Amino acid sequence: MNKQRTMANGSKARSKAQPISNGSSYGTGDRYTAAPNEIFVNRSLHLENVKFYGFDMDYTLAEYKSPAYETLGFNLTKERLVHKGYPEEILEFEYDPSFPVRGLWFDTLYGNLLKVDAYGNILVCVHGFEFLKHSQVYELYPNKFLTLDESRVYVLNTLFNLPETYLIACLIDYFTNSPQYTRTNYGVRCGDLAMSFKSIFQDVRNAVDYVHIHGDLKSKTIENLDLYLKKDDRLPMFLSRIKESGAKIFILTNSEYNFTDRIMTYLFDFPYGARPGEPHRNWKTYFDWIVVDAKKPLFFGEGTTLRQVDTKTGALKMGHHVGPLHEELVYSGGSCDVFTDMIGAKGKDVLYVGDHIFGDILKSKKIGGWRTFLIVPELVQELHVWTDKCQLFEQLQDLDVKLGHMYKDLDSGTKVKPDISKLRISIRDVTHKMDLAYGMLGSLFRSGSRQTFFSSQVPTA
Repeated sequence: MNKQRTMANGSKARSKAQPISNGSSYGTGDRYTAAPNEIFVNRSLHLENVKFYGFDMDYTLAEYKSPAYETLGFNLTKERLVHKGYPEEILEFEYDPSFPVRGLWFDTLYGNLLKVDAYGNILVCVHGFEFLKHSQVYELYPNKFLTLDESRVYVLNTLFNLPETYLIACLIDYFTNSPQYTRTNYGVRCGDLAMSFKSIFQDVRNAVDYVHIHGDLKSKTIENLDLYLKKDDRLPMFLSRIKESGAKIFILTNSEYNFTDRIMTYLFDFPYGARPGEPHRNWKTYFDWIVVDAKKPLFFGEGTTLRQVDTKTGALKMGHHVGPLHEELVYSGGSCDVFTDMIGAKGKDVLYVGDHIFGDILKSKKIGGWRTFLIVPELVQELHVWTDKCQLFEQLQDLDVKLGHMYKDLDSGTKVKPDISKLRISIRDVTHKMDLAYGMLGSLFRSGSRQTFFSSQVPTA
């Protein structure tokens, strides 16, 4: 695991082979200064009570290199869309990692990417690459608000969604501004051909699913593991130390066995075992139980049939598994209830580590009762900006204080309202500068002093 790897409950991962650093401090204005190896938590957790540690694979044990991996997915999805009839001009699109951010909503009705707060209040609205002005936003969304309706809104919450987010913006921008197409309220038109924004989005979703399930994403990843995957020689020691403490370890991933085996074999491909001088061990020996093709978040609900995997062929064995789980076997599917019962665990003594805030974290906690540990790679950049641009945060705090003072001595009988127009403009300008420091769509966690929808999910994780 990379030293700058970030994790959160909301946490940033420390070096696995090193003790937790005590280097954090609070300076002027209670500014936070992060040590390079540190863990953040949003509630107390007694690790001595954790008897089972579970790990997702993708973006957790296996950290993909950014933006190389996102670029691969982006390019393969473009090719799939062209194969399905989209114009070849879209192959000229190039992935820009500075644009997408997790947690955006895509409004399939109007074709807009929305950055919202916990309650659906719109903070930023983008159509393609056009950032809509306040007056334009109010025309489309009364009160700058939208309800999270799954029939209309798709939440782009995961790291796998980043190239998808940028491709959606590229396509909306392309069709909206192309002279061959006429823009309508809900899509574009070219002669007798009409395309709604919802249909464009669905085409992208289908293409992404195809690339991940049936396409070349996994095969090309395996062909170039050094290009797409980070490798850390402390990983074997980290897992070995957990087992030495008396806890059990399992891996629970949505990836099928053959892909999981290739990725994990690469991650543990060192000339020694858990420590230098010890013989090399197969990756499976570091885990007590291995579950692939789990189909999370379905796993945390009704689940699927639990079956054994033939590790020589990758095929599933006939029938469903009913006996106890064996350490030397690999399993496919199952459900949280069945799995927890078979390993003899209770919800509160399981700590599960994953990157998917809904599929891994919220579902495992709310349904399975597991303790949770959320991977947030963006925290490295977030903390860097927080410390580097701290003067902007201080300016925003000062403006908020001034705004409060203007209303401090007023009551219900006050006839003259204070003029806050200049203050509002100043707050808007500082917020814009803060957002640009993070990227085109700002911080993952906030817009100015307001928390984003993604950020609001973390305290419940």
